[in-house]
Amino acid sequence: DLPGVLDERSSLYEHCVRAVQRGLRFGSHGLPLMGTGDWNDGMNKVGEKGTGESIWLGFFLYDVLVKFARIASGQGDGVFAGLCRKEAAQLKQNIEHSGWDGNWYRRAYCDDGTILGSCGSTECRIDSIAQSWSVLSGAGDAERVRQAMGEVDKILVNREDKLVQLLSPPFDTSEIEPGYIKGYVPGVRENGGQYTHAAIWAAMAFAALGDRVRAWDVLNIINPINHAGSPEEVDVYKVEPYVVASDVYASPPHVGHGGWTWLSGSAAWMYRLIVESLLGLSIQNGKISFSPCLPADWKEIKIHYHHGETLYHIVVRQHDSETDQPGLTLDGLVVSGPEIVMADDHQEHTIEVAVLLPAPTAQPPGQLPS
Repeated sequence: DLPGVLDERSSLYEHCVRAVQRGLRFGSHGLPLMGTGDWNDGMNKVGEKGTGESIWLGFFLYDVLVKFARIASGQGDGVFAGLCRKEAAQLKQNIEHSGWDGNWYRRAYCDDGTILGSCGSTECRIDSIAQSWSVLSGAGDAERVRQAMGEVDKILVNREDKLVQLLSPPFDTSEIEPGYIKGYVPGVRENGGQYTHAAIWAAMAFAALGDRVRAWDVLNIINPINHAGSPEEVDVYKVEPYVVASDVYASPPHVGHGGWTWLSGSAAWMYRLIVESLLGLSIQNGKISFSPCLPADWKEIKIHYHHGETLYHIVVRQHDSETDQPGLTLDGLVVSGPEIVMADDHQEHTIEVAVLLPAPTAQPPGQLPS
C-alpha cells in the first residue's frame, strides 16, 4: 500500500480512539479478525480472506479495551469509555465460549474454520502466547489459566535443551497452510523454535500467577549467559552470550543454536520481566510500588534507582513470619498504603520493603499452585 497524506489534524487521543474502533472487527465466533497476521506475522494466511479469527488477539484487545477505558474516562469521554468496557465484557465471554479447547486456549480460527492450537491438531497443538496472555490480560478464567500454563510447562518448556518453544509440534507436512511460518524448517524461529519474545511472556505469566519457581526457571533457561558455561555449550549456542537472541532452534541437528542477536525487542521485554515481574518494582504516575516474585531462599535484594537527579536506595526483605510486620517505610517512616510518591529533590532516600513469603506448596510437574 502507498500511504496518502490527508489535510486533517486531530489529537493523539482521537488517533488512539480511531485505532481502537478499527480493532473492533469480529468474526463468526465474536473474536477479532486476524487478517494477514497478528503478533505472529508468519501466520499471514490464517485470515487473509477476511473471516479468520485470533484468540490471542482477543486477549490482547481485551487488555487494550480495559486500559483505554480508564484513559477515555480521564479525557471526559464517558461514552467511549462505556463502549470499551462493554466490548471488553462481551469479548471475554466470547473467548471463554469459543477459545477454550479443554486443556488450553486455542490459537486461531482459519478462514475455512480450521482450528489452530487444538488438542486434536497434528501440528501447532498448543501455542504459548494464547496461554500467557490469558493470564497477562486478566481475561482468562482463573482455573483455566492455571491449567493452560501447566500445559505450557509440560509441553513447551524444555529444560534439557534450555529453550522454551513458541508452539508445538511445528508446521511441516499437514494440509494446513498458515503462511510463511511453514517455510521455516521445523523447530526454527516461529515454527516451533524458541521465540524469546514469547518465552518472556510465559515467564511474566508464571510470575503473575505467583509461581516464583517456574518464573525464575524460565528466566534461567532463556538467559543467554547460561548458554555459555562451558566450551561445549558455546559450541552449541554459537552466538554472543551477552545479548538476547531473538530465537533458539529446537530441532536436530541445530538444537540450542541461537539466532538473530542484537536486533531483538526481546531485550526490552527481558528487562521488564526482571525489574517489574520478578524484582517487583513498578512506577506509574510518579508513584513507586512493589510486588516482588523472588526465589524463596533470597532473604534480601537491593535496588538503586535514579529518579531524575534523585537516588533511591531500595531494600526488599522477605520474611516467613507474620510477626515480622511486612510493610513499607521511606527514610525510616512507616508509609500507609501500598505506594510512595517520589520526589526529585536531588537528595538520597531509602525505601525499605518487607514482604511475607507465601507458604510452600508442593505440586506435581505441569501443575501450578492455587
